[in-house]
Amino acid sequence: MPITPDIILVLAVLLLVVIFFVFEWVRVDMVGIMVMVSLPLLGLVTPQQAISGLSSNAVVSIIAVIIIGAGLDKTGVMNKLAQFILKFAGHDEKKITSMVSATVAGISGFMQNIGAAALFMPAARRISIQTGVPASHILLPMAFCAIIGGTLTLVGSSPLILLNDLLTVRGVSYEHFGMFSMTPIGIILVISALLYFNLFGRWILPYSKPGKARGPLSPLLDQTYHNVGDIYEMIIPANGFNEQCLSELRIRSDYACSVLASYNPVTHKRNVAPRPEDTLCPGDTIAVIGEEIFIKRLADDFGWTYSHELKVFADDLGPTNSGIMEGIVSPRSQLVGRTVAEIQLRKKYGVVPLAVFSGHEMIISDLSDLVVSEGTALLLHGKWSVFHQLKDQNDLVFTEPVRGEPMREEKALWALGCLLVSLFMILVLDIQLSISLLFGAMAMILGRVLTIDEAYRSVDWMTVFLLAGLIPLGLAFENTGAAKMIADMLMNAVGVPSSTVLLICIGLLTSFFTLFTSNVGATVLLVPLSMNLALSCGTDPRVAAMTVALAASNTFILPTHQVNALVMRPAGLKAVDYLRAGAGMTVIFMIVLVAGMQVFF
Repeated sequence: MPITPDIILVLAVLLLVVIFFVFEWVRVDMVGIMVMVSLPLLGLVTPQQAISGLSSNAVVSIIAVIIIGAGLDKTGVMNKLAQFILKFAGHDEKKITSMVSATVAGISGFMQNIGAAALFMPAARRISIQTGVPASHILLPMAFCAIIGGTLTLVGSSPLILLNDLLTVRGVSYEHFGMFSMTPIGIILVISALLYFNLFGRWILPYSKPGKARGPLSPLLDQTYHNVGDIYEMIIPANGFNEQCLSELRIRSDYACSVLASYNPVTHKRNVAPRPEDTLCPGDTIAVIGEEIFIKRLADDFGWTYSHELKVFADDLGPTNSGIMEGIVSPRSQLVGRTVAEIQLRKKYGVVPLAVFSGHEMIISDLSDLVVSEGTALLLHGKWSVFHQLKDQNDLVFTEPVRGEPMREEKALWALGCLLVSLFMILVLDIQLSISLLFGAMAMILGRVLTIDEAYRSVDWMTVFLLAGLIPLGLAFENTGAAKMIADMLMNAVGVPSSTVLLICIGLLTSFFTLFTSNVGATVLLVPLSMNLALSCGTDPRVAAMTVALAASNTFILPTHQVNALVMRPAGLKAVDYLRAGAGMTVIFMIVLVAGMQVFF
């Protein structure tokens, strides 16, 4: 096939895209927009094709599934999922990465990988905040495993879904593959990816400093209240302690510490912001904030044990759900002229007073009899949802923006129902992915899980425009004949190879095309070509076709795949990060794929 001016132009555009990705002269979404505009101006695609990415099934699905994920996060479902993972993985980075990645890979085997990744992303980000593990160290392995998870079943990815419809060559229809024909290879690929990140993660993942979970104080407040301390869990032994109320224990006055919460293992009752008259019982676990020297003294005096790691209260007092705010008493506040004890902050507002700053004096140890005046600063610990309510009452003016958003936990079942209905429409009713997910997103909004404005704000528009711009680039490759020319040149170069060399060539060619074109387009183009070549070489054409369908998931070295693009901004990744981590993964994928095809087929 002759090289035409259009082919030269589309290859030049591709080269420029790669250069922009590597050197990051402009943001990646701007690269997508530049491609979207330049291709029709160069006559490589029609104007309709240039903007077709904005309405493509993939892009619309991403928008919808992000909204569904935001709804699940808003109702606390993703927080529960994060706590479940942390229960088994603790704060160990490798365990967290492996559990998240393996779970997403398993789900990707039965639904579109972009959907699995988008649904898990809020939980992964919450885990990052609570454990201090950099988000990139969780999200990048998760993205790669979401892509690889598509190789587990016949419905795991679009190329595999299409595969049986393409098994006809030279007028002969070949036996169709079963639902789990490729599962052994898919499992080995997932395990290989998990081992890859466990063994080499410290070298291939972005060079982020080891994360540190946010302490109870923000950097700004820490300058003033640096001696408030940290949160510890303390366990009261079942023997040797008599039931007593908090006021009798004099924990604040004698140890400059504050009890934030208690948990009784017998009744399973949780008491956040317990009142002075509330009792502590033998066997209770309590959360206490204070300096470690006082925490140790408290533990020694009462015979309690303590730990800096939150286990019982990881959810209630984790940084995603609660924290410390400084409130300044406003001139017309109802709190003016009353003592801290009279205000009853724990009972009425559900917050724990930690310190008072009045004039140039900070008081921590005994606050009960302190009279509050205009301008007094109160340091309070509580749930973000409580602080959002306090913010609207005009008694206190907070010195920092209130983190988090009010949760709508009462809508959790509705949110889960929306997700399940969408999955039912996809897997059972065989309704198009974008329509099914849009239905779920619409139901979230109509069910008041999210407002329409919250839904719009949840969408990462950088990802949308990046993908919308790359889709017409794939069309340009097909329109100009560049894709066919490259495939023909490679196949002519290898002549009549052995079956192993043939599979390697097919895998490399498919991997190359899926970096820049749609995996569906690459599959439709290369399956007939590879089957014909396999017949000429005396190799089973079904093996060649399966190699194409599986190799279409070998796309890791650029952020051009939907899943890679999805996590790019939340993880703070750059194009070079994909190259560093993806190069090794690409080689491992090829080795496992070719070896697996030889063994299992």
